[in-house]
Amino acid sequence: MTTPATATAIPAATAATAATAVPDESGFIPFLCMIAAHAQSNPQGIAFRVDKRTLDWRTLHERVAQVARALAAGGVGKGDKVAVLGFPSLAYVECLFGIVATRACVVPLPVSASAETLQAMLADCEARLLFLDPACGEAMAQMAARSSVRVVRFGEDGEDGGDYTAWRASGASGAPLLVAQPGDAFNIIYSSGTTGMPKGIVHLHGMRQRQAQRNGFGFSMHSRTLLSTPMYSNTTITPMIGTLANGGECILMRKFDAGRYLGLAAALRATHTMLVPVQYKRLLAHPDFDGSDLSAFELSQSTGAPMDAAMKREILARWPGRFLEVYGMTEGGVSCFLDARAHPGKLGTVGTPVHGTEVFLIDEAGNKLPPGVDAEGRERIGEVVGRSPFMMAGYHKRPDATAEIRWYDEQGRMHHRTGDIGRFDEDGFLTLLDRSKDVIISGGNNIYAADIEAVLSRHADVQDCAVIGVPSAEWGESPLALVVARPGARIDAVALRDWVNAQVGKTQRLLAVEVRDELPRSHLGKLSKKELRAPYWQKAGAA
Repeated sequence: MTTPATATAIPAATAATAATAVPDESGFIPFLCMIAAHAQSNPQGIAFRVDKRTLDWRTLHERVAQVARALAAGGVGKGDKVAVLGFPSLAYVECLFGIVATRACVVPLPVSASAETLQAMLADCEARLLFLDPACGEAMAQMAARSSVRVVRFGEDGEDGGDYTAWRASGASGAPLLVAQPGDAFNIIYSSGTTGMPKGIVHLHGMRQRQAQRNGFGFSMHSRTLLSTPMYSNTTITPMIGTLANGGECILMRKFDAGRYLGLAAALRATHTMLVPVQYKRLLAHPDFDGSDLSAFELSQSTGAPMDAAMKREILARWPGRFLEVYGMTEGGVSCFLDARAHPGKLGTVGTPVHGTEVFLIDEAGNKLPPGVDAEGRERIGEVVGRSPFMMAGYHKRPDATAEIRWYDEQGRMHHRTGDIGRFDEDGFLTLLDRSKDVIISGGNNIYAADIEAVLSRHADVQDCAVIGVPSAEWGESPLALVVARPGARIDAVALRDWVNAQVGKTQRLLAVEVRDELPRSHLGKLSKKELRAPYWQKAGAA
């Protein structure tokens, strides 16, 4: 890999392009150059696997280049937005990297969104073209037709009955490809807002390349990373590009299924994975778990939602390899890791700030809180704020929202506000207490749900729980617990309330406990307390 870093175009031949995978003065390497380098050094090695289909590095490079040339032939270029709506597939991978290889910006759309929301996203990002997986169904096809965006149907070769393969071959085979620059927009990821239009999070090529090449995950050309979250999620994209940068193999599941996941992990000797807590819960509860050979795992990560300490302990006891809890935002800026096996006494925390990341707390007035305890010896509590090399460029066409998330220090350095309330212990480990908008204010006292939820989760009969604030004529708000029983267990709501109240402070005592069949969670396991609170406050408003 010795071609000068000043190269501005990638030649047509696969072997020739591989040499461009050297960093420029800033350390930047475009993703197409990384793929080209692996195509030369390991042409028959598997880059991606979906079901029984595979893409070796040589074929991946050829097809990504084809997609880029076909896009360019259709007038798509630097800064243009190209959307992708579909389930994980080899064609999805080709489209994703083909889009960014032509200096356009990929917009991975959530298959879980409504047709109306998706149509609004297409209009918001001003997509020039939409790659659509026929497996999304007729409603999505009709939505795409209404959007007036040009549509290319894609899927697995030979099965989709669409026009993707012919379209991919439509570009001039010898046309040179421009090299992406660090300041180019890599993607727009729409946040999973519960109300209103989700915000589009813009990441640049330089930021994504830094993510792909950072240390600490042990990726290598021998890695086999098993991913089962959606392609439009940062939970998938981040470990995927890390594996790709190091020449490893990515194993993508079209849809998560606990039994199939365990079978794939054992048969393919998966070494790495990224899962959300609800997936770990389903895997640990699956009857095949203890009989599955997971001994090849080197690193398993969890992100997307808080994980309780009891589940972390169970993972350490039953799942081989390192377990890393990752706390952060798709917007970037704040990043903490908990290497659970190395710190078994800190399982109630989300770890410490990652090397190169600055994380601290601010008070309600926006002032930075000093580390340590206050004058009365109590750990300081505030909103979590931070900065890192992995930060978004901003929200797409939302300067108001971009300004709202940013916080500047005395030197004028920009940080991101998380909206999370937390506290650091004496060893620098961060404990999350609540979302700032979810803090319960009862009789003038701030009550943090996490403290009460930690007690609830210790009860043998509680499988899932959430504590919210509900209207109180006497106190303004009072904490209410919503719980789900473990299979086979029967919860006495009054007895559980009294059990919790005997262990918490006077101001934290529960008004009541309600037993639910389930708590509504997103595909990434996130719980919307705003949604849970709404019926209680609507009822109070109507009274």
